[in-house]
Amino acid sequence: MTLLVLDRDGVINEDSDDYIRGLQDWRPIPGSVEAIAALSKAGYRIAIATNQSGLGRGLFTRHELEEIHHHLRQAVERLGGEIAGIYYCPHLPGAGCHCRKPDTGLLTAIELGLGEPVAGAYFIGDSLKDLQCAQAAGCQPVLVKTGKGSNTLAELQGSTPPLANAADVPVFDDLAAAAKAILATDPLCSKKRQAP
Repeated sequence: MTLLVLDRDGVINEDSDDYIRGLQDWRPIPGSVEAIAALSKAGYRIAIATNQSGLGRGLFTRHELEEIHHHLRQAVERLGGEIAGIYYCPHLPGAGCHCRKPDTGLLTAIELGLGEPVAGAYFIGDSLKDLQCAQAAGCQPVLVKTGKGSNTLAELQGSTPPLANAADVPVFDDLAAAAKAILATDPLCSKKRQAP
């Protein structure tokens, strides 16, 4: 199995400046659930790393957050895939925690929880924090243009990119396109397709 890390809001589901407060606000980006299932079925172990400061702000409860994640897991499972783990930071910006991206605490938790190193794993996100977190942990950052992605891309293409080797970060329209490219270029997946 090969680990693959995903951000949640803006990558898997539509983001909102008003926060995703419950299942009533959760809307998957077209093709995202199918992409997760396809990656899982191809042998990737899917982990989600997401900042959820709305919990610390009192905008939703842990139960409401877990309800969203249960719904997401079920949607992926109905398509034959699986999410190995969902890890979130509930803290406010400036709280001094180590789990809020761009810090790497969530990735450390993934390593401990799943028993697999994150170094070298794809980390697909839409924000600069995702990409910075990925680089700091030795992951391969991948940017999607959904959510905050288009704004992040503009930052990366500026005269002073806020990320090392910004030009080397692969960019895709959405998670479905990123998954398609990963599956097309992964030698293990290619071997599986060629197997009798």
